[in-house]
Amino acid sequence: MKIHEYQAKELFRDAGIAAPRGIVAGTPEEAAAAFKELGGPLAVVKAQIHAGGRGKGTIKTNPEQHGVELVKSAEDAQKAAAAMLGEPLVTIQTGAEGQTVRRVYVEEGCDIARELYLGIVVDRASASPVLMVSTEGGMNIEEVAEKTPELIYKAAYDPDRGLMPYQSRVLAQKLGLTGASVRSADKMFRAICKLFVELDCSLAEINPLVVTGSGDLMALDGKINFDDNAMYRHPKVAELRDTSEEDPNELRAGEAGLSYVQLEGNIGCLVNGAGLAMSTMDLIKLHGGQPANFLDVGGGAKTEQVTEAFRILLSDKNVKAVLVNIFGGIMQCTTIASAVLEAYKTVGFNVPLVVRLEGTEVEEGRKMLAESDVDIISAEGLTDAAKKVVAAAGAA
Repeated sequence: MKIHEYQAKELFRDAGIAAPRGIVAGTPEEAAAAFKELGGPLAVVKAQIHAGGRGKGTIKTNPEQHGVELVKSAEDAQKAAAAMLGEPLVTIQTGAEGQTVRRVYVEEGCDIARELYLGIVVDRASASPVLMVSTEGGMNIEEVAEKTPELIYKAAYDPDRGLMPYQSRVLAQKLGLTGASVRSADKMFRAICKLFVELDCSLAEINPLVVTGSGDLMALDGKINFDDNAMYRHPKVAELRDTSEEDPNELRAGEAGLSYVQLEGNIGCLVNGAGLAMSTMDLIKLHGGQPANFLDVGGGAKTEQVTEAFRILLSDKNVKAVLVNIFGGIMQCTTIASAVLEAYKTVGFNVPLVVRLEGTEVEEGRKMLAESDVDIISAEGLTDAAKKVVAAAGAA
């Protein structure tokens, strides 16, 4: 689960992490009022979408307008907000269509002496969260990692003990911090490491993390992602979810208990198990096709859930063929066969359907499909299934 910058900064402040004052605005007039309320000589108007690169991003209908604008008056704040609100913002993370800006964050100006980077992720190699910092604040960390990886400094820490004082001092030294900045860094580093664990985050990032003229560290930006599976433990965090920023089909799938990720190809994939789904997509790619989605119905899905999965797949206008690839362990092949037939009755198939079944009750499932009047392309083995669905999509 993702949240907006202004929401992340609220959580930062609750954890004792310094961030500039700001006010959320949903209209240009509210943005102008926010500027006046902040009372400073300048402010920054920031588009709020679930994507990075907003500062370099541009409004699709007005490429001269960026997603982050420095303003020096209430009138300028109103104009900047008017240019952003209701418009799609295109960044390196949104794709060509962009994401619609529904609110902006008007934030007070900051006395910036230096820009740094801070991020925390879970490192599978060390089986622990890792705090990363860099002197290259304000840049895409992926670009820094590719071109100058030696400028990224890391510290893995124990989730129960948190970041140790000596670790924060070492990182502060690597960043060239001295005096009061070291103490400020120690407080911030340890606070955000604690927040990361306590709120079951999958990512916490501050870019840029700035050193002010007085030597204090402050979060000039904020990005936090959470583990969806842990949100039952954090009802207040779950309330921060903005479904308008999410793909409608992914929302619909989630409500049905399905795992779904929209992709850019033309072959729908209905699979049970994440590993099988990845293998299926790999083989589709190997044989010249492009998956349209990742759809995992899981090991214990019911007929109603699988039928809903077909509805979601077939609602995608880009889908030219569908591959059903099921290995029946807990999931019975007869359940999938029943769902295929039910979906044909209630939804209808307007694209070729390739089905590969293996496992529990496979013979019964295959018989159900063979004796039906549904036009199905049967496949023996995953490679055969991949080749057939790629050919079907190409001919559609």
